[in-house]
Amino acid sequence: MGIARMRAVVLDCPDPNRLADFYSALLDWKITTVEDDWVTISGAGESERISFQKAPDHQPPDWPDPARPQQLHLDLTVDDLDEAEAAVLALGAVKHTHQPDESGSFRVYLDPAGHPFCLCVA
Repeated sequence: MGIARMRAVVLDCPDPNRLADFYSALLDWKITTVEDDWVTISGAGESERISFQKAPDHQPPDWPDPARPQQLHLDLTVDDLDEAEAAVLALGAVKHTHQPDESGSFRVYLDPAGHPFCLCVA
């Protein structure tokens, strides 16, 4: 047995409500906690939780620039990359200019606060 169990991934951002809405729609998870500077979305499992913490001076990563590295990113599995891309772009994501995968097994995007995330083929 490990020392701890995963509780949540927490992302700093300038607007927790906006980012929670984005990931809630992306993952089909429910918004379960809303406070002034903190919003949490939850899936079905106990550790399926992402929280968004207000950081007024948030500086998004500028990956692959090492001066402001990505620090953390989410890999999300999808069935169809093209369909998923259209959907995340409609939610407010931006396709990253840097696409390191030539095999076509994943694509890199930026969420509305600038955090990178990848859509990966199952």
